[in-house]
Amino acid sequence: MTATHDNRRIALWLLACCALVFIMVVLGGVTRLTRSGLSIVEWDPIMGAIPPLSAPQWEATFDKYKQTPEYQKVNTGMSLSEFKSIFWVEYAHRLFGRSIGLAFLLPFLYFLLKGSIKRPLVPKLVIMFVLGGLQGALGWYMVRSGLVDEPRVSAYRLTAHLALAVVIYSYIFWTALGLLFPAEAKAGARGLRRFGIAATGLIFAMILSGGFVAGNKAGFAFNTFPLMNGRFAPEGLYALQPWWTNLFENIATVQFNHRLIAYLPARDPGVLVRRATLRPAEPRALRLARAARDAGDPGRARHRHPPLHRAGPARGGAPGRSARAPHPRTLRQPRPAARLAFTAKQRRKMDRINRISQD
Repeated sequence: MTATHDNRRIALWLLACCALVFIMVVLGGVTRLTRSGLSIVEWDPIMGAIPPLSAPQWEATFDKYKQTPEYQKVNTGMSLSEFKSIFWVEYAHRLFGRSIGLAFLLPFLYFLLKGSIKRPLVPKLVIMFVLGGLQGALGWYMVRSGLVDEPRVSAYRLTAHLALAVVIYSYIFWTALGLLFPAEAKAGARGLRRFGIAATGLIFAMILSGGFVAGNKAGFAFNTFPLMNGRFAPEGLYALQPWWTNLFENIATVQFNHRLIAYLPARDPGVLVRRATLRPAEPRALRLARAARDAGDPGRARHRHPPLHRAGPARGGAPGRSARAPHPRTLRQPRPAARLAFTAKQRRKMDRINRISQD
């Protein structure tokens, strides 16, 4: 069963939305690394799209920023020109989020009015749009936590913001694949699908742990690899009480868990490829997985070089995950002919090895 013309068009539109979400994740990383996220102290989904246009408007916007803990404790004495440099980064981040909403809503209405969208797909697309709106509200809820006492956002809210971005990306990507490969979506082998879902969940946990690393600025505390200050497990892993707060607030524990989880997905894609195709693991899948695992380590050692940090969310996040491993929707049992061809190939290889060893 192949995808219809309308389904292919809708799937390509959804994949384009995935690309926009990917860019949004990178912009979010840039916003955080440049400490620009707290420069806009108001949230107006509609009129907020218009930046200050005159000198009095810039002064009024800057005066509001001067009331924040970040200006009073970190950026005291900042000039208006310096403020503009961080304002435009956060403004671009928010404006791009609004643009994603339009890029989703307008084609959705077009396809809907043309009758190209089948009825079962409509609720899924509506959920995607609602999740996008909730993501904007959650982003503001995160920013508000940094405008009260301390000049930093809550690690819990930051991680929730990241998690929802991954959920949105994954949901759109999953739906697009279902439109492109309807037969594979039903014919997937049950065991392989379970394995693929488990691997996906493990990588999702790694992404969430990365959110807590960023939220607690834990990456700067231990910038050596593979050991942490000369130890595999650093001291003070469970110094906080109650014990479970160490998982989210203890700098040593947060980074240790992130490193520990990150090693496991590096092997899962290769195993998944091997089980799905009965061929040796594809080098590309393994290279991308290991690159995603290691993306954060040079960034910790060179935290003054933002491009290396930006590689973390870009290569290890949801977009990177979709490129690293076969998607559970496309997994299917290999045909008997594939098994026989693989077995014959292995026999020939073993025969050559035996002949060489005898010679």
